[in-house]
Amino acid sequence: MIKKELKQQVIEENRIHPTDTGSPEVQIAILTARINELTEHLKTHKKDNHSRRGLLMMVGNRRNLLDYLQKKDINRYRAIIEKLNIRK
Repeated sequence: MIKKELKQQVIEENRIHPTDTGSPEVQIAILTARINELTEHLKTHKKDNHSRRGLLMMVGNRRNLLDYLQKKDINRYRAIIEKLNIRK
């Protein structure tokens, strides 16, 4: 579970306007932080299949948001990909 302070920091860094908490960019950034945290957890707990399922669901959810953003505005999509280093 991502800590409240980290989540607030991620929202601050990726929001579009001062009250933005639900734009695709913010949602993608929060999911990326959670995915990174859970990936580290699974490196030490290799047999934790319940968390692995949650990780795969988060990755799928992020993929859907990225697809939506790509269809809606390609420049915002490219900016968030570059900012979060999702595609290597």
